[in-house]
Amino acid sequence: MRTRLAWSLAGLLALLPIAGLLVLIKLAQFGAMAEVAENMVIPPERVTAMAVREHQWQPQVTAVGTVSTLQGAVLRTEAEGVVAEVAFAPGARVEAGEVLLRLNDDIEQAQLQEAAAAAELARLSLRRARALRQSGSLAQGELDEAESRYRQARARQRLIEAQIAKKMLRAPFAGRLGIRRTSPGQFLDKGTPVVSLQRLDSVLVDFSLPQQRLAGLRIGLPVAITADAWPGMTFEGKVSAFDPELDAVSRSVRVQASLSNPDERLRPGMFVQLTMAQPPVQSLLLVPLTAVIHGPEGDAVLVIERGDGDGAVLRHQPVRLGRRLGDFVALSEGVSAGERVVSSGVFKLFPGMAVEVDNRLAPDFSLDPQPDNS
Repeated sequence: MRTRLAWSLAGLLALLPIAGLLVLIKLAQFGAMAEVAENMVIPPERVTAMAVREHQWQPQVTAVGTVSTLQGAVLRTEAEGVVAEVAFAPGARVEAGEVLLRLNDDIEQAQLQEAAAAAELARLSLRRARALRQSGSLAQGELDEAESRYRQARARQRLIEAQIAKKMLRAPFAGRLGIRRTSPGQFLDKGTPVVSLQRLDSVLVDFSLPQQRLAGLRIGLPVAITADAWPGMTFEGKVSAFDPELDAVSRSVRVQASLSNPDERLRPGMFVQLTMAQPPVQSLLLVPLTAVIHGPEGDAVLVIERGDGDGAVLRHQPVRLGRRLGDFVALSEGVSAGERVVSSGVFKLFPGMAVEVDNRLAPDFSLDPQPDNS
């Protein structure tokens, strides 16, 4: 038993130098690895970058409105009678003064001939009375009666001419006609609607703005108008008028814009959307939305600045966010125009990190992005 124990101790003592040698070898390897790690230079990270851009921005107000016409009316008859002629085509364009409808005026024409004959007789009588008065053969009173009879005859003639004129319906202004509401041979009462007439070469748009926008409201402000009936088209106009008082219930002011409509695309009663620019113009510093780091201590961006050597390093810069414009956001403080910031992939970067700018795969940023939903 004692012999076996002695042999075991002798074997362990023989292995100790070998184990020590192995430990020394490993320690030497670990030291060499540490020295290599200390001397190793980490290559810079490739990033996309964009300079802080200065943008002149004008505040805009959006609203909805209704198209109305500068001149528009439903034309009605001023007298009663049977329709003798309809002198227009539905939907046609007419000029001011153009005859649209004639009522039967046979009786009035006969009365006009009678009144004209009476007026001519009164005129001849007046001429003879004046000649007799000059020769002293006629009293002044008889001359006055002759003049009065002539004036009465002429007044009756003009009255009948006016009645005949009311038997004709004329266009009060140039415009576009609507659907015809009567036919020849139909008896019309006074005031019966005949056709709608609308002036469409220029139109108005009525809309309302809250009282907070009243301070920047001015005559002549540009207005951009769009309508669902004409997708992709924008109509340009200007503010032409607004009410001096506000609505006591909604606390809003009624505004009216005028615009040219030569193609007659906008029609009265149409629903439209509009955007109105309001002064003053503001200068904003913009960076892409993807450049902003949102954290518990606030918002920040990574500014690219020159390091100790020729490379570039990142600096963590706190910022305050402002208005969002498309793919950009305005910064009210923290950066200045021209400084370069990392524009994407900021979540995998850290301050002090060496970087190399490579914009070959940089995303496209726009102030007015138009997504393709097709």
